[in-house]
Amino acid sequence: MRKASPKKAPARAADPALQSLFDVHEATLPNGLQVRLLENHLAPVVSLYTFFKVGSRNERPGITGISHLFEHMMFNGAKKYGPKMFDKTLESSGGSSNAYTSHDMTVYYDDFASDALETVLDLESDRMRSLRISDAMLASEREVVKEERRVRTDNDIGGLMDEELGTLVYKAHAYRWPIIGWMADIDAITREDCQQYFRTYYAPNNAVLYIAGDIDPKKTLALVRKYYGDIPRGPVPAGVVNAEPPQRGERRSFVRHPAQSPAVMIGYQGPAARDEDTLALDVAQYVLTKGEGSRLTRSLVYDQKIVVSVGLDWAWRIDPGMVMFFLELKPDSDPQKAEAALYAELEKLARDGITERELQKALNNLRSDHLRELGTNNGRAHALGNYEALLGDWRHVLTLPSAYAAVTSDQVKAAAAKYLIPERRSVVTLLPAPTEA
Repeated sequence: MRKASPKKAPARAADPALQSLFDVHEATLPNGLQVRLLENHLAPVVSLYTFFKVGSRNERPGITGISHLFEHMMFNGAKKYGPKMFDKTLESSGGSSNAYTSHDMTVYYDDFASDALETVLDLESDRMRSLRISDAMLASEREVVKEERRVRTDNDIGGLMDEELGTLVYKAHAYRWPIIGWMADIDAITREDCQQYFRTYYAPNNAVLYIAGDIDPKKTLALVRKYYGDIPRGPVPAGVVNAEPPQRGERRSFVRHPAQSPAVMIGYQGPAARDEDTLALDVAQYVLTKGEGSRLTRSLVYDQKIVVSVGLDWAWRIDPGMVMFFLELKPDSDPQKAEAALYAELEKLARDGITERELQKALNNLRSDHLRELGTNNGRAHALGNYEALLGDWRHVLTLPSAYAAVTSDQVKAAAAKYLIPERRSVVTLLPAPTEA
């Protein structure tokens, strides 16, 4: 039997206040590179974002973590600019750079004065065209990533629990392994693996370039064609199959690790970013955990005093994602009682919904956060690139305020009743263990 397709959100009107801010110049080079240019002359600065449509979702057992590994390797030299020259050249022009890898994408970004635009385009196109992948460089970055994994996962309570939770929530989908990868896979990745992965996923036809700031769109596009136009296409990346079976009951796991207090991490299978329920869960997230007066903070932290803190992570993903709660307990707290207190609040949400005051407060905060993100060149490029990657079109940035404004308390109630239920629940409990000698 075929799975039912998720219900997509209905079309929304563009927010007039936002529409006047965005005059995006779009182009696609013959090699497939998509270009988005946002002109803004308020200050002589520019942000450049390169979104590669590759993340841990595109990996397979044996090379998990390779996308994150490339996040490191992309800074270690190409044909024109050798090892360590990327940052040196950019910083000498007054710029800075960074990158991140997620389940669904890998993103590189630069902030710099507008007169350094051509230099940055030369730098970025050089590593897209001809990244050096040597055995020595791979060995060096492999050790850096392994140490990062030891610090952020193997010896970090949150990292350990999050990794364990992923294997419970997902049985078949690539979201089940951590973005940083399994340690044995990091060790096993070869130079040949990297070369093939680079040719496929870091090619211009798998990338979107966003340039926002003090630019002339016509001149900038000419520069983009000059520096990127001769980079050859890569092979068409294989599609990702969502073979995740329905969850039919609660899943549990226990982790023993040296710690002062127990902790509980709970994940619920949620919808994909394009599903109409996603925005209702955004509102629920703000009602439950946004601010000191939020439901869970007020109830679990202040009134019942059963947890030290409560967090909720609900991040959009291309395929169905996860609603994750994290409860930090006091040393003498009972994890089962903390769980019961959380479930009581979630049942109340699904049964009674939210008040109009809570709804309006959440919508006000969502709109404020959305607009705040669009206040800088960096924020605009990042936001538009993410919407394009996750929703298929940057124009969703214009319609998001009206989409949130249309969410009703009944929709929030229905989403809670659909997703935050025991059948969709996976639970990881941290049990403090003696400190290892």
